[in-house]
Amino acid sequence: MSRKLFDILASSAGVVVVVVLVIAGGLLTWGHSFVNTNVHNQLAQQQIYFPPKAAFEHPKAGTEITPSMIPSVSQYAGQQLLTGQQAKTYANDFIAVHLSEMPYGGVYSRISAAALANPKNTQVAALKQTSFTGTTLRGLLLEAYAFSTIGTIMLWGAIASFVAAACLSVLVGLGFWHARRTEVDERMLARDAVPAS
Repeated sequence: MSRKLFDILASSAGVVVVVVLVIAGGLLTWGHSFVNTNVHNQLAQQQIYFPPKAAFEHPKAGTEITPSMIPSVSQYAGQQLLTGQQAKTYANDFIAVHLSEMPYGGVYSRISAAALANPKNTQVAALKQTSFTGTTLRGLLLEAYAFSTIGTIMLWGAIASFVAAACLSVLVGLGFWHARRTEVDERMLARDAVPAS
């Protein structure tokens, strides 16, 4: 095969790959933007706020603020919950702690079973409702965190696509440049004739 033809074919294939990478990067960027905007808007509508800074001054087990919340929850003191990372912190380090301090560990299925076994017990019925509310909110916040994480992965995928497209564009340019400098009759992997002795 002619070296010139090979350079043109390989470089043309490279152009196709560059176009695919740029389209993929664009779609991933759009996906990242869509996910982050959607997560932000949905969380903003819930109007959830972290406890104010003053609440973290005297943490005590069994109260609104426990000592375990200081390293994670306190960093967002007084802020509105708007991001996936905030949602994860609120769900795992605030709601989950309060649920775990409830009877039956706050596990809805266990509390529900107790409520079914004692249908006239109003305390267990109230506990069931509280557990259901907390567990549901926690699950929804963790969904927001999951989608936020997917959005971040899309952003990194977009960056990787654009970097790969840029690198391949340079190689494609070098391929076409080499094709222009190569003689039409130059063969690939052609062996030089060995002179007869």
